[in-house]
Amino acid sequence: MENKNGKRIIGEGRYLRLVDDNGWEYVERKNTKSVVAVVNRTKSGHVLLVEQFRPAVKGNVIEWPAGLVGDEGDPEESLETAAKRELLEETGYAAEQIVELITGPSSTGVTSEEITYVMAVGLEKKGNGGGVAGEKITVHEVPASVAHEWLSKRIESGVQVDPRVYVGLYFMDKAIDEK
Repeated sequence: MENKNGKRIIGEGRYLRLVDDNGWEYVERKNTKSVVAVVNRTKSGHVLLVEQFRPAVKGNVIEWPAGLVGDEGDPEESLETAAKRELLEETGYAAEQIVELITGPSSTGVTSEEITYVMAVGLEKKGNGGGVAGEKITVHEVPASVAHEWLSKRIESGVQVDPRVYVGLYFMDKAIDEK
């Protein structure tokens, strides 16, 4: 089915749609176009990173707590609400405040999805985290002062690190320095 702009749907699943837009193929999310990544630093100076198995790369990946905006069935969900929800679900920490850092495309050659980095402020431990049903998330509390070294050791051990972790560390440090 082609529309008047030359965009046609090649195929779709429950959550994703493959489109051809005037010869360029990419993926769209059916229920949202926005992802939120929650960079953070606890009062004790640790960053909370999550690790989970990702079938697409057939291995464990270290990431920021993150998720889709509106994936709980609320198309009007705000970035702040989604960020707080994902942080609590994945790490067990609640945030007092969410500060938006930067928004941009997540993978311009493959998807129309945008990712917004936010910084969680005023963290308080409320539970164990680990994700929702079906997710098996491991939470890592890493001293921010040694985060880069810790990530290097994880890579050496065979765990993949999403490069966006480094992007988040950069923008978090920049936001903290500007205070």
